[in-house]
Amino acid sequence: MYTILLVDDEERMLDLVELFLMPLGMKCIKETSGKKAIEIVEKEKVNLVLLDIMMSDMDGWEVCKEIREFSNVPIIMLTARSDKADLAKGLNIGADDYISKPFDERELVARVNALLRRSSDLDKSKITYLDYTLDCDTYSLHYHESTIQLTLKEFYIIKTLISRPSKTYTREELLNIAWDYETETDIRTVDSHIRNLREKLRKANFPTDEFLKTVWGIGYKWN
Repeated sequence: MYTILLVDDEERMLDLVELFLMPLGMKCIKETSGKKAIEIVEKEKVNLVLLDIMMSDMDGWEVCKEIREFSNVPIIMLTARSDKADLAKGLNIGADDYISKPFDERELVARVNALLRRSSDLDKSKITYLDYTLDCDTYSLHYHESTIQLTLKEFYIIKTLISRPSKTYTREELLNIAWDYETETDIRTVDSHIRNLREKLRKANFPTDEFLKTVWGIGYKWN
């Protein structure tokens, strides 16, 4: 049984989302406080977090950021905002996906199932290319003595690129690989994840300019 942490300061929304997920055999933990939600992720086994952005005590962006300091649990942001900059902000601080309110029950279930399936079906192995090692057990990327922790979406992008380092992948291909379901997600979401990856690599002193290259007009490649 999967355990889903639902975080929203509106109890009515928590009850609605639980109503969608419980028939699928999922256990739902409902929390109205961002601070308490962080404590739950620290102490309990949670398979996925559905996190509202606009909350009174602590907004979803800050909750996501703090969770990412110690956990790579998949996070889907729930937002009533439509501003692309706001949505990109969530992705840049470590969210794996977002859903705009009001949302369709089928879309919510599809996105939750896709992330759970991807996190469960990972190959338990390591992929090595030159001085890079991608650890599929911990979702982390290693370069010499440096390590960065990846979100699930970042992991699948890196895994795809590093497995075939000479191949150029289009944004559409990376979107299909990392998201794994039919969606109207903006193709520029891929660019947001790539920017976040590059920033992580730079901060960890990885030779970013030598890898993770942009192929203008097409997409991205690892080398």
